[in-house]
Amino acid sequence: MANAIRALAMDSVQKANSGHPGMPMGMADVATVLFSRFINIDPSAPNWPDRDRFVLSAGHGSMLQYALHFLLGYDDMPIEELQRFRQLGSRTAGHPEYGHALGIETTTGPLGQGIATAVGMALAERMLAARHGADLVDHFTYVIAGDGCLQEGISHE
Repeated sequence: MANAIRALAMDSVQKANSGHPGMPMGMADVATVLFSRFINIDPSAPNWPDRDRFVLSAGHGSMLQYALHFLLGYDDMPIEELQRFRQLGSRTAGHPEYGHALGIETTTGPLGQGIATAVGMALAERMLAARHGADLVDHFTYVIAGDGCLQEGISHE
């Protein structure tokens, strides 16, 4: 899966003549382990309430998430969407945008924004589990953040 992510990222960024291939290529192994062994999602039911959440705080590496969604079989992420990466009207914008494609939990633009959002999501999970029971609410939030995310003020607020 990791090599497929790398190839899709290289091809899509090259075709668009725009984008950031480094993060998707460098994090392909991490994402493969995360999505094959830890994250509990169902691409055929992307709004399942007890799904795990994934936030790509380093949103400029959006091809990582789009490649994963294609490989995992999300209905709205055929290869044609990857080929339209960073094109006006495509689901595959330069940064993940909530509501543009299934499985994107939040919009991430400014570095660090995703960390703050993920902390809020994780806190909400624990509050729901305390109220309704951990047997009913047992999902987790995972975040990939880069060094730039950690250097921005929003990640400290």
